[in-house]
Amino acid sequence: MLNISENRIIENIQEKEFRAFKLLKKSSIRRLPLFLALGLLFLFIIGLFLPWTQNIQAKGYVTTRLPQQRPQGIQSVISGRLERWFVREGDFVDAGDTIVFLSEIKSEYFDPELIERTSEQVVAKSQSIDSYDEKVRALEAQYDALQTAQELKTEQTRNKIEQTRNKISIDSVDLVAFEVNMGIAENQLERIRRLHDKGLETLTKLQEKELKLQQAQAKVSVQQNKLLNQRNELINLFLELSSIEQDYSDKLAKSRSERESARSAKLESIAATSKLQNQLSNYSVRQNFYHIVAPQSGFITQTIKKGIGEIIKEGADIATIMPANYDLAIEIYLRPQDLPLMDLGQDVRMRFDGWPAIVISGWPDSSTGIFPGEIVAIDRFISDNGYYRVLISPYKVGEDKQWPEDLRVGTGANAFILLKDVPIWYEIWRQLNGFPPDYYQVEVEKTQEVKLKAPLKSVK
Repeated sequence: MLNISENRIIENIQEKEFRAFKLLKKSSIRRLPLFLALGLLFLFIIGLFLPWTQNIQAKGYVTTRLPQQRPQGIQSVISGRLERWFVREGDFVDAGDTIVFLSEIKSEYFDPELIERTSEQVVAKSQSIDSYDEKVRALEAQYDALQTAQELKTEQTRNKIEQTRNKISIDSVDLVAFEVNMGIAENQLERIRRLHDKGLETLTKLQEKELKLQQAQAKVSVQQNKLLNQRNELINLFLELSSIEQDYSDKLAKSRSERESARSAKLESIAATSKLQNQLSNYSVRQNFYHIVAPQSGFITQTIKKGIGEIIKEGADIATIMPANYDLAIEIYLRPQDLPLMDLGQDVRMRFDGWPAIVISGWPDSSTGIFPGEIVAIDRFISDNGYYRVLISPYKVGEDKQWPEDLRVGTGANAFILLKDVPIWYEIWRQLNGFPPDYYQVEVEKTQEVKLKAPLKSVK
C-alpha cells in the first residue's frame, strides 16, 4: 500500500470497490467550494475599495450649435406653378444654384410686357411732373406780375388823390378870392345905390355895379361847384383805391390758389410716380423669385413638392437642404434635480448609435467606443417636456478620440456626465439609499489680488 516494493499492485486494485477510497475523495471535493467562496469574498472586498466615477446619464441626439448649420427648408416667396426641377435628392448644390423654376398664377402678373408697360407709365408720370413744374413757374410769374400791377395801380391812384387834394386846395383859395370879390362888389353896389338915390350917380353906373355883383356871385357859385366836384372826385379816388386793393386781392388769391393746386397736382404726380416705381421694382424683384435658389451650399435631403404643375403657396417648403459644413453638438435633456450639478466646461463621455462601444459607466477611461465632450450651454428655462436642455460640444483631447467623421445630425447619443470619484462601496450605499451623487466645483486659478491704495487722510 505504501508503494515501497518494486512489484506494484496499484494497477490491480479497483478503488471503486473499497469504501475507504470513496470517503477520501468526497472529503477533498467538499473543500473546493469553500476555497472558491473565500476567494470570491476576498475579491469582492477588494473590489469595494476600487475607485468609481459618479456620473449622470442622459439620452439625446446629434445637432449643431449654429442655427444656420441645421437642416432647413427651402421655401417659395411667391405663389406659383411648379414647372421644372433642377436637382434630385442627395445632390450637392452651391449657394445660388437653381433648385426649381416656377411660373405665374396670379392674373395681375400675366402680361409678358408688364415691366415695359410699367416703365412707360413711370416715364409719363415723370414728364407730367415737369409740366407741373412749368405751370408752377408760370403761375409764380403771373403772381409777381399781378403784385407789380397792383403796386403801380395803387401808386397811380395815390398820385391822383394827391393831385386832387392839390386842386381842392387851389379851388378853396380861389373860392375865398371870389367870395372876397363878391363882398367888394356888394359894398360898391350899396354905395352906388345910395349915391344914386341922392342923385349923385347915374343909373348906368348903378347898373354896372349890379352887373359886376352878379358876375362875382356867378364866379363864387361856379367855384363852389368846382370845389365840390373835386372833393367828390377825391372820395371816388379813395373808393377806387379800395376797389383796386380788393380786385387785386381776388386776383392774387386766385393766382395763389392755382399755384398751390399745381403744386398739389405735382406732389400727387410725384406720389403716383413713386408708387409706379415701387410697383416696377416689385415686378422686377418678383421675376427673380421664379427661380428658387439654394440659400447656402449643402445636400438636398428631401423634396417635399413632387409633380410638375403642382401649385404651391408662398412660404411653403419645397425641399430640405443640409449645410455642407457644420459644427456638431449633442443636445440632451436633464432632470431639474440634476441641473445644480451641471457647470460649463464639465467633462462628458458619449456613445453614439451605430458605433460599437463597451461602456463601463464608473470607469470611463476603461470604456471603449465612447468619445469625450464638454458642456457648452445650459438653458435658463425649462422645456415643454419638463427637462432642461444641455448642449455638449467636442472636447479636443487627441486625434484618436475625435468624434466620428461620418456622424450625422439626428443620430442618437447616450451621454455620461462625469462627477466625483468615490469608492465602489460608497456608490452602492448611495444607490441603495437614493442619495444624489456628490458634486465638486472645478477649481479656478485665483488671480492676483489688486492692492488697494491707502485711504487719503482727512485734512483738518
